[in-house]
Amino acid sequence: MKVNVEVECTPEEARRFMGLPDLTPVHDAYIAQMQDAMKNGMSSETIESLMKNWGPVGETGMKVWQQLLEQVTGPAKR
Repeated sequence: MKVNVEVECTPEEARRFMGLPDLTPVHDAYIAQMQDAMKNGMSSETIESLMKNWGPVGETGMKVWQQLLEQVTGPAKR
């Protein structure tokens, strides 16, 4: 048996219904830090390093995504 249920709601309504926390303040703080880093004339390497550290998945998660993409598309050519 297969049952399909369609629900029309906004992302905010879905988040509340599922009991997930509102991470808007965290997201806003993250974006503000990234903007400050870019405005202060940091190099692209420094920005990349900050993104890896500040990102929600960290370096380990980035490696997992890289491996997944390599499996789908083949290894990156450098």
